[in-house]
Amino acid sequence: MLRELYVENVAVIEKTAITFSKGFNVLTGETGAGKSILIHALGAILGERTNREMVRSGAHKAAVTASFTDLSEGMRRWLQELGYPQEEGEDLIISREIAADGRSTCRISGRPANVSTLREVGNQLINIHGQHDNQALLSPDTHIHFIDRYGELEDLLSAYARTYANYTGTRASLEAATMDESEKARRMDMLTFQIEEIENAQLSQEEENELVMELGAIRNATQIVESLGAAHAALYGDSDPMNQPGGVELLGAAADNLEEIQEYLEGLEDLAGRFREIFYEAEELAKEVSAQLAGFDFDPSRLDEIEDRLNEIYKLKRKYGVDIEEVLNFLEKAKEELEAIESGEERMRRLERECEAYRAQAEELAGQLSQARLAAADRFVRQVGDELAFLDMPNVTMTYDHRQTEMHAGGIDNIQFLISTNLGEEPKSLSRIASGGELSRIMLSIKNVLADKDDIATLIFDEVDTGVSGRAAQKIGQKLREASRGRQIICVTHLAQIGALADTHMLIQKSAKNDKTYTHVEVLDRDGRRNELARILGGENVTPLTLEHADEMLTLAGN
Repeated sequence: MLRELYVENVAVIEKTAITFSKGFNVLTGETGAGKSILIHALGAILGERTNREMVRSGAHKAAVTASFTDLSEGMRRWLQELGYPQEEGEDLIISREIAADGRSTCRISGRPANVSTLREVGNQLINIHGQHDNQALLSPDTHIHFIDRYGELEDLLSAYARTYANYTGTRASLEAATMDESEKARRMDMLTFQIEEIENAQLSQEEENELVMELGAIRNATQIVESLGAAHAALYGDSDPMNQPGGVELLGAAADNLEEIQEYLEGLEDLAGRFREIFYEAEELAKEVSAQLAGFDFDPSRLDEIEDRLNEIYKLKRKYGVDIEEVLNFLEKAKEELEAIESGEERMRRLERECEAYRAQAEELAGQLSQARLAAADRFVRQVGDELAFLDMPNVTMTYDHRQTEMHAGGIDNIQFLISTNLGEEPKSLSRIASGGELSRIMLSIKNVLADKDDIATLIFDEVDTGVSGRAAQKIGQKLREASRGRQIICVTHLAQIGALADTHMLIQKSAKNDKTYTHVEVLDRDGRRNELARILGGENVTPLTLEHADEMLTLAGN
């Protein structure tokens, strides 16, 4: 479960740490106090998209850290496989920093992680239900996913999807292989020409490198000769006896002079020896320069040959790839395609057999999946109906419309939920008749029905009470409290009926100081809860009667 959430420099929140408890946690506060900001901050921990707007004005970065405790053995084993080992009893720490330029860094147990891994781990720890989920419920395309999850059909769906992908892939290969004869002949001519053109060129990367180097030498021959000559003159001296001797001769003379007097002055022997070594090294280098100068020769006519060959290589690269490696890869693929076309008859018969086998297997699995979905859908709508009746919607009838479709990646089914909100009315699409409050209760009912289908320890409901009040709100609170006995529930609410039933009640408050806005979170004691519930019930005008009413609500809730 989520033990603690630390938020720093996120929107109006400068710094706050919230400790959550087991059971039913409720967050209340004035509109705009920062309740939704906390949910967004938690979403960042779960791998949701972030941006620079999250960073508090004037701050360099925002930071969010969450610690999770009481991890199951299966969860720890899965984290071990991901590369984030957890000792038994150790808290799992997930953190994320968002810089002012929008870039973010993520860590799991102190080790770097990417956002996709964060999302993968987060999906196993927390399920957040917000108002956008209610809107998703209005899209019929999402309904079949509820059925698959409820019926625990993921393995069957995966098996079908793999077989269907094999079928469509083989069918595409077969269609490509059955091109008409004239198109096949044109393609073979093109491939044959391309193969011969590349093979005749006898390309190699080594040859191209050598040609480029040789071309550079020829184009810069004058400078090469002049520079080698100047280096030679500097080392050996000019042939004119009136000019200064070269560097090698001067180094030798220096060594000779020092050697003549080394016995008379302490330290000169070592200095003379070093000069002699430098002289020998310079003499060897001078010989290499002489060899380079004597050996450098070029044929001006070779320039045209090199440029013609490099031009040929360039044209092939322009047609078949950015470099010789890509051109040669193109050659191999062209050979493979030509061979495939030439042996097409045998391959076509094989593809036809494979395609038929995959099609039959996919149809078999699609039928099994469809039957399992219909059985699950019957149980699902009955169970959701029972939940809705408890949530003060006894006259609502929930059913589904099933239509068989052509085989596709998701099977052969189209399932859409239908409801009738009044006795005697025909069930219709949710989008046509469900109000905001009804949608909230329908989604809560679905969440409760699906709750036993996963091992997620924490469920978060962000304003699940939208559009409801009175008795319906009381029932939603009771249902959330009931669900919290088996897992941790965190709920952002505006309703006193729900707040009164919480095991832990946190108040989110906003204040202004030095022209800046700050958000604070406070865990309320019983008196604090009574005052907050009275504020929710009576607004700014908290009277003794509203305080008495709030106290009664807490007492009836056992708090």
